[in-house]
Amino acid sequence: MRIDAHHHLWRYEPNSFGWIVPGSAIARDFAAEDLRAALDGAGLDAAIAVQARQSPEETSFLLDAARRSPAIMGVVGWIDLRAPNIAALLDENDDPLIVGYRHVVQDEGEPDFLLAEPFIYGVRAVAERGLSYDLLVNHAQLETVPHFLDRVGEGRFVLDHAAKPDIARQGWQPWADRISAVAERQDVWCKVSGLVTEADHVTWTPDDVERYLDHVLAVFGPERLIWGSDWPVCLLAASYERVVDLVADFVARRCPHAEAEIFGGNALRAYAIGRGR
Repeated sequence: MRIDAHHHLWRYEPNSFGWIVPGSAIARDFAAEDLRAALDGAGLDAAIAVQARQSPEETSFLLDAARRSPAIMGVVGWIDLRAPNIAALLDENDDPLIVGYRHVVQDEGEPDFLLAEPFIYGVRAVAERGLSYDLLVNHAQLETVPHFLDRVGEGRFVLDHAAKPDIARQGWQPWADRISAVAERQDVWCKVSGLVTEADHVTWTPDDVERYLDHVLAVFGPERLIWGSDWPVCLLAASYERVVDLVADFVARRCPHAEAEIFGGNALRAYAIGRGR
């Protein structure tokens, strides 16, 4: 089974999506039917929907889409992880289609946001329920991730977009050393997703991205890499098919034996899909 492990759906409203430039390629609605067309065009079977807005309504919206679309096999939703009653909130939101939660940490101004005790407690509650936690951090925030993981304890963690290296400016350090430190934790997977939008949207080539793919392959190994499109955000820099081909061509040259795992099997393990919690 070939899985897109990272995509979004939304009803576009400018007030709710302040980060989307009006008139851009993604300033419109993206529904499950659009996703199905993209999957079919690229020869993919299924997908995992990931939150794009921080509201309970976002999670409900994605769950409704998943119930109507067999292609969506799981939802990474949003919940207020800092809420004092987080345990009760998780129980209220128990749904077999929820495979994990995410917070948009990259938009938080505090450099040590991940290390705040209420947030640590909330993520620990998620992990204790057998759910995953997606880490959406930028390359500057990556420094705090090992300390965050140590304080949370055991779980299943997915690092989105390889922590967003500054590909457009050929940024390398300290990203390379910091992501190597994160990879030492065997319960962390790395999504090779969202990389084209970290490169120059107009002029990027596969060679611009390959150095970063080589590094995460070396430190995580093929058994902990997960492919995701980051559709429709990827449309700012590339077509869906080009995003598939970028990583598919890399895998075919560097680790062809792991193609089925990177494009599906690793996501099933990271999100505990198909084997219960």
